[in-house]
Amino acid sequence: MNIQNLLKIALKALNNNKMRCFLTMLGVIIGVGAVIAMLAIGQGSKDSIKAQISEMGSNMIMIFPGADKRGGVRQSSDDMQTLKPADYEALVTQASTIANITPTVSSSGQWIYGNSNYPSQAQGVNTQYLDIRQRSVAEGDFFTETDVKNAAKVCVLGKTLVDNLFPDGSDPIGKVVRFGKVPLTVIGVLEEKGYNTMGQDQDDLALVPYTTVMKRMLAIDYLQGIQASAIDEEQTEKTIDEITDILRTQHKLRDGDEDNFTIRSMQELAEMISSTSSMMTVLLAAVAGISLLVGGIGIMNIMIVSVTERTREIGLRMSIGATGRDIMTQFLIEAVIISVTGGIIGILLGALASWMIVTFAHWPVTVSASSVILSFLVCTVIGIIFGFYPAAKASNLDPIEAIRYE
Repeated sequence: MNIQNLLKIALKALNNNKMRCFLTMLGVIIGVGAVIAMLAIGQGSKDSIKAQISEMGSNMIMIFPGADKRGGVRQSSDDMQTLKPADYEALVTQASTIANITPTVSSSGQWIYGNSNYPSQAQGVNTQYLDIRQRSVAEGDFFTETDVKNAAKVCVLGKTLVDNLFPDGSDPIGKVVRFGKVPLTVIGVLEEKGYNTMGQDQDDLALVPYTTVMKRMLAIDYLQGIQASAIDEEQTEKTIDEITDILRTQHKLRDGDEDNFTIRSMQELAEMISSTSSMMTVLLAAVAGISLLVGGIGIMNIMIVSVTERTREIGLRMSIGATGRDIMTQFLIEAVIISVTGGIIGILLGALASWMIVTFAHWPVTVSASSVILSFLVCTVIGIIFGFYPAAKASNLDPIEAIRYE
């Protein structure tokens, strides 16, 4: 008997039990829909994080003090004073693969203007910070090298600070605000960037010459960090090696001595976050995939019931010439049709769920073609695997005994 006739028989048999067929599909529909939605959330999160990191500068390198031990106890980088302005100067003059570099120091406190105040930080940087972090000034100007050299009392505010210090919407340029007891003239406002994937407000900051923060706010002679960017992303590792060599020479570290500084790149951060995100995606998909397994068991259960109900039919078909292979193929086709149809509906349901997540929850979601194809293939395999036993059972029936079955 050809496949076309077997397909017609299978479709007719399924049509005779529409409700039972739909309920059998339901496990597959829910399973596939859940897998599609979970993979979409995971992929969307990963893509969003990569985009955020790319905006921050995928070739950015961060240098922190610390990583040595005192009295057998590893110190926090906040307790270390191993980065000095001389280290920054050495990197500026000796490193050949650094495109931009800035010292970083910060102080937490209250920003005050008139009757308004807001708790935030004064981030001390130099003029190359904007290029490293890929930011720009929306209004006014950024401070100059002269301002940095003279520890000028100037600042550039983020949009969040402007909204809180100037709630009436007045122009902040030229106004004198206070950070603690230090008066600073607002010379610019940064372009708005909003929240990043980690929920951090990227506009809740104020940029001040690092020398101003060191001398007038913190009274320190060391740096809390250094940020740099490689000439291009491909040279990031080379730049890290170059920075390491220069700083080890500056700190007079001998071979075998542990670095008393820590270097991190955005590539490392991206790989770490991507790895974590992938692991969580797989975990979520595996949990959702349990529904597929349950759906497959449901298909097997219904097909066994169907074989039992149609025992006489199977016996009659065998008595007029149908082979065991024909019977097996027919029941396999029925199982695959149930599974694949449920899978297609599940894919549509997963896409709809993903759209609803984007629309109402505003989560980053990406439905990839690979997840759709994978789900379709898994449904086909489930139909074959869980339909095989009932089909084999049907094909092995004795025609005479089958005809006598009541």
